[in-house]
Amino acid sequence: MAKNVSNRKNMSGNNRPFSLKATRKTQKVNLQTIKIDGKKVRMTAKEIRSLEK
Repeated sequence: MAKNVSNRKNMSGNNRPFSLKATRKTQKVNLQTIKIDGKKVRMTAKEIRSLEK
């Protein structure tokens, strides 16, 4: 099982149709499983890109 390394949480906001009635929505974090030093860890795609730099 991969260990979750990231501390990032889901973002929340409102869906707004033409009538402007607000309904809640969540946008989940893009977690990816990668191997670092032979161990499987789960990181966000943004953190993986910055790790490669």
